[in-house]
Amino acid sequence: MMVKTPNCYCLVSGASEGRTRLNAFDKSLLAAGVGDTNLMRMSSILPPAAEEISVNDLVLPPGGLIPLAYATFDGTTPGQWISAAIAVGIPEDDREPGVIMEFEDHSPLKNVKEIVEQMVVDGFEYRNRKLKEIKSLGIEHQVEICGAVFAAAVLWYK
Repeated sequence: MMVKTPNCYCLVSGASEGRTRLNAFDKSLLAAGVGDTNLMRMSSILPPAAEEISVNDLVLPPGGLIPLAYATFDGTTPGQWISAAIAVGIPEDDREPGVIMEFEDHSPLKNVKEIVEQMVVDGFEYRNRKLKEIKSLGIEHQVEICGAVFAAAVLWYK
């Protein structure tokens, strides 16, 4: 079976509360716009020359198998903050692949984004690739009863 390489990507995020951890996670997927799809978790490589698209231009088939790299975290301690972030490193040479990193923690979003962006820098350094730019997106949520956060780089086709 031949699998087509995605040529675009979109950063998405969502947070929610639910009766259970799984319900909170499911609702965070809906908030991110990927809740009616089947997630196929990928390792963290952005295809060469992949173009960023807006979430408004992301049209996913209901029930489709959707490749993405993601961070997710949940919590059941009322008042606790949870955060998830995704960062994409774009190489200077668009013939080379980029790097996607994800991170989640019981920490403010600012800290989580700093860590995930440094992870991208590190990934480029040990690959001996030149980094052109980093794009990142994250979300934080203060748990009421049972909360979840989700941040992803959806890899898709244009």
